[in-house]
Amino acid sequence: MALPDPAPLRFLVAESETPDERAARRADVGRSAGESYAATLGELAPGCRITRTTPSDADVEPLSPDQIARYDAVFLSGSPLHIYDETPETAAQLAFMRAVYASGTPAFGSCAGLQVAVAAAGGTVRRMAPRQEAGIARRLFKTDAGRDHPLLRDRPAVWDAPAIHGDEVETLPPGATLLASNAAVRVQAVEIRHDGGLFWGVQYHPELAPGEIAAALRRQSAGLIDDGLARDDCDVEALAALLDALHDAPGDHAVRWRLGIDAELAETARRRTELAAFITHCVQPARAARARATSSVASAG
Repeated sequence: MALPDPAPLRFLVAESETPDERAARRADVGRSAGESYAATLGELAPGCRITRTTPSDADVEPLSPDQIARYDAVFLSGSPLHIYDETPETAAQLAFMRAVYASGTPAFGSCAGLQVAVAAAGGTVRRMAPRQEAGIARRLFKTDAGRDHPLLRDRPAVWDAPAIHGDEVETLPPGATLLASNAAVRVQAVEIRHDGGLFWGVQYHPELAPGEIAAALRRQSAGLIDDGLARDDCDVEALAALLDALHDAPGDHAVRWRLGIDAELAETARRRTELAAFITHCVQPARAARARATSSVASAG
């Protein structure tokens, strides 16, 4: 589903994978997490201009709020990052997200991107115990606040989404509104207002295709077995193979039945609902407001 726009949007995509992690993911699926985000955004907003940044890399100069404010939106990808680990990489990610808030630029994040935004605003993240989501987040539902929120307005009462994570949000920061939950994870979608900035995010992965989730399952097979989500590699491969089949034939009724899913996960446009909503209801109005403000200043001069 392409979103019409009279002028190119400028997006900044931030990823927290290390160089080795980016290389490993490219070997599996042909692109890093940030490159996957960029590809999805390019389809949602044709003609948009996308810049990728890797704040955790030691040789990357930190961006200031003024530099970030030149963009229409910031997107934070998922990654193996554990934001509760006190490392130079996590410190750099938190500093970057605080600069995003201070810039006033609308931001969206999924999985680890959500967790970075939560921690940067004063919330906490923890390892899941037990781990419960790998492949599909089941039976997501809106909170009272989420029912009328534009992020989830086009979702049905209950839906499934691609997901794979071992960490979860423990406590939300001040200025946060919980928008969606499920039985496994309390914080599945959230809005955060902090330091003049606005963030919308989800614990699941609206930006990823089923084949990318399948590749992630295979990469994490040993961990899934250790966490009790699979008995052996054959269990992991069985689910990964079904997701690959869905990737190749999203309309295959038999594959949907075996996965226990419907169009909300199977169809590309439905899977990307939250990203489309963010661009339509948050990014485009914010850019229009800035354009009006700039025009007023120019007229006054």
